[in-house]
Amino acid sequence: MKHARAPALLGLIWVAGVAATEVAQVGLPTFLDVTEPSGIRFKHSYGDYEMSNIVEAAGYGACFFDYNGDGFQDIYFPNGRWRKDVNDNRGRELRGKLWNALYRNNGDGTFTEVTAEAGVAGKDMAFGCSAADFDNDGDLDLYVLNYSANEFYRNNGDGTFTDITEQSGLGDPHWSLNAPWLDYNNDGWLDVYVCNYLEYDAGKFRNFYAAAGHPGPLSYHGQPDALYRNNGDGTFTDVTKEAGVYNPGGRCMSATAADINNDGFMDIYVANDAMENYYYENTGEGIFVEKGAGLGLSFGENGQGVSSMGPLIGDVDRDGWQDIFIPDMSYSTLLVRRGEFYEDFTVRSKLAMACGQYTGWGANMFDYDNDGYLDLYVANGHALHEFVEEGLLMWNSRKPEVEFLDVSARSGEYFRKEYVGRGSSTADYDNDGDMDILVCNLNDYARLLRNDGGNRHNWLKVEVKRANGKSDAIGARVTVEVGGLRQIEDVVAVKGYLSQADPRPHFGLGKNAAADLVEIRWPGGKVQQFKNVPANQIFKVVEDAR
Repeated sequence: MKHARAPALLGLIWVAGVAATEVAQVGLPTFLDVTEPSGIRFKHSYGDYEMSNIVEAAGYGACFFDYNGDGFQDIYFPNGRWRKDVNDNRGRELRGKLWNALYRNNGDGTFTEVTAEAGVAGKDMAFGCSAADFDNDGDLDLYVLNYSANEFYRNNGDGTFTDITEQSGLGDPHWSLNAPWLDYNNDGWLDVYVCNYLEYDAGKFRNFYAAAGHPGPLSYHGQPDALYRNNGDGTFTDVTKEAGVYNPGGRCMSATAADINNDGFMDIYVANDAMENYYYENTGEGIFVEKGAGLGLSFGENGQGVSSMGPLIGDVDRDGWQDIFIPDMSYSTLLVRRGEFYEDFTVRSKLAMACGQYTGWGANMFDYDNDGYLDLYVANGHALHEFVEEGLLMWNSRKPEVEFLDVSARSGEYFRKEYVGRGSSTADYDNDGDMDILVCNLNDYARLLRNDGGNRHNWLKVEVKRANGKSDAIGARVTVEVGGLRQIEDVVAVKGYLSQADPRPHFGLGKNAAADLVEIRWPGGKVQQFKNVPANQIFKVVEDAR
């Protein structure tokens, strides 16, 4: 089924006050599909040949992480499996033929699959993944989110992993989709929030017309998410109730963690399906308080509960406060901080007109042209059928009132093709100074899109490491001031739908040859400042180092 772009969008004339010639004069980058020459051959399967239920429809994400510490971002793909309580009988022939995949970045633009030798093929139907240095030994460990018990792999530091699920206590038995890492109590050990979806009934409830699709999320009971505290000895303890984040009826599609209220502690934003979203504000005392409704963060579309997918947090108007974008099955939602509360900017930012023709899932908030402002990419695909849709690239026009332009049609051949999109993520996989896109397509090949031309503008990537010089300082706040513009970004890897992005904060500097100021606010509150930092480099800062 073809979903052609609305004619009014093709020339960008629809954007009030902005002519198409203005966009053309900017000289925006394009994206080239380099999947085949890069060596990535991953094809997703949900364990069957025809999508027939909500489990198969959920799709998958991907995880960018530097598992071998060579400075280049590698990729991990979760994959489906045939399960008798999920899939139809004809999918049985896929048993033993599906596995997750790890691709090592060779540093020359190509990747090599190393799944078997690394020992991370997985055992069950997988959806999301995340990676973090949970034991502070300097390498990234891998968490895989499954339909049943999750799997946790410790990085051995030699290119291999060991399954430590049972002894760690992270084998959450629910249907989990994603898991952001955060040090919520600032004790120096990373904790993890596990996003659980709903309780599927093995196909017992089928009261629907086949033409309309399978039953939706409201046909099933929600499941509680879980917060696991890192005990510092290789084990985790479930502290969901005592930490104040227990909601038994949630239907979490994805969650992310960042310092949303600028107080130095990491908060948690949870995007739920067909109900209100949660905003858990960190009190700094090991307790969270849910404040979503009071701040305008619980609902989108003027108060409606929507089918929220993967949340993104970033400062779209560069006013020093984090804003939130959530794709959904209709117009999506952009919540912008104004004073003490958040306002719905979806319509006035022109995002509603562009997103409204698609079904949004995985999105990325990133400065792809290095002009200093965050742009948006959204992967789209029908929720109930394998109907294809185009991806959507929205350029931030840099106006104080917040405005995005649909530049998809002029951004490369990939945007003129259609897929059943699900997760997506961004990384500078080739370390050339501009951000690239990875798209996870349902029951299809994942696609790697190389950014061509983003580094025509100057840039600065800040690699923020803890005192051991190797572990990412998750939760640190990086501020870059350049040419009168102030940009902020937290060191957060898990973002968007079921996915993890390049953890190194990336800043566009425009035509400026140096950043006037780079400031690091470390977890715990210490602040370091660096002046006149030259552009076009990966600027590594180690905590407590001079």
